[in-house]
Amino acid sequence: MQLIVQKYGGSSLADSERLNNVAKRICNKIEEGFKVLTVVSARGETTNRLIALAKETVKNPNPRELDMLLATGEQISASLLSMILNDRGIKSKSMNAFQLGLLTTSDYNEAQIRAINKEVIHKNLAKNDVLVITGFQGITEEGDLTTLGRGGSDTSAVALAASLNVKCEIYSNFAGIYTIDPKIYPNAKKLKYVTYDEMLEMAALGAKVLHPRSVEIAKKFNVELYCASSFSDEEGSYVVDNYNEYLEEPVVTGLSVAENQTQVTILNLPTDHFFINKIFEIAANKNLNIDMISIIKNNEKADISFSIVDSVIDNFREVLSDSLKNDHENFIDFKNDLVKISVVGIGMRKARGVASRFFKAIEDIPIFLVTTSEIKISCLIPKEYKQKAVENIAKEFDL
Repeated sequence: MQLIVQKYGGSSLADSERLNNVAKRICNKIEEGFKVLTVVSARGETTNRLIALAKETVKNPNPRELDMLLATGEQISASLLSMILNDRGIKSKSMNAFQLGLLTTSDYNEAQIRAINKEVIHKNLAKNDVLVITGFQGITEEGDLTTLGRGGSDTSAVALAASLNVKCEIYSNFAGIYTIDPKIYPNAKKLKYVTYDEMLEMAALGAKVLHPRSVEIAKKFNVELYCASSFSDEEGSYVVDNYNEYLEEPVVTGLSVAENQTQVTILNLPTDHFFINKIFEIAANKNLNIDMISIIKNNEKADISFSIVDSVIDNFREVLSDSLKNDHENFIDFKNDLVKISVVGIGMRKARGVASRFFKAIEDIPIFLVTTSEIKISCLIPKEYKQKAVENIAKEFDL
């Protein structure tokens, strides 16, 4: 009998009707001759409610205890779904991270998967048709529960598929992977295929279908990924290694929008890079992500600009205070209410004039920062121009 991994997101499990719909999908897979390893997220807004509960209780929850709390959400989903499957005559067993033996690092709230006990999986599959597994969580060598961070259930599912060398299907409220988020641009086209590299860039830049860590694992272990909606039978999208056996490479595959961006500018820094290096070092130690970096040298001084997400502004002010010791406080500027617009496509490696077309499409829109790579162009613009930029770029590249 074949084995497959299926992952269902929180929206797919939000109420009893949706749980039964998921159970029906699993039953259909069993009828096709599969045993199913089902990875589940917490239902609906459960994780957000649990985080809010923790912060109502204490201002700064202990990371270990927060993981203990958050891990309950997936256990509810797993047990309820397994109850329904057993009620339908399907041999199903719910398993949490401890029972499964999914070993992680001790980085609470952002743990990394280290090992998966395949023997436990095969032993339990010998007696059951379905294992319903709690996503998003693992255990340390000391037996403490950990969580994998936002999007961790995607990571759990792909890691399991990689370990077992099987296909992974990701079901959510998205009917597949689109050129642009349909909520932003309703005329967006659904992609039948997208490469690992493109999906990595799109996920990192704000696309919400897959978490970047899950795509990294899929690429590393060549896991076949399929993304579709749990609410319809419409064909979804495939994440593949390359387009060679499918079709010609598109120049631009997709457009991503990352909102709530802030530009930080620091003027008149010494050019010896001591202060610049110190800023990045302290930011890294505090797990603050710096993006879209621009450094301009002028005689004996240097100006630096970069982008951060709005939610870490206060933490970043502390970083700058620690780095500069207030020596440059009058030369620091925070520009808020920005968005990052990015286009991605492996066809950009070969095509000429892509950057020219991109900037022509937004020629009358203010641009504060630009970064490029082999398969990506990103720019930082005022949020009031977001819709215009998306529509112009979509029209230019037929997205």
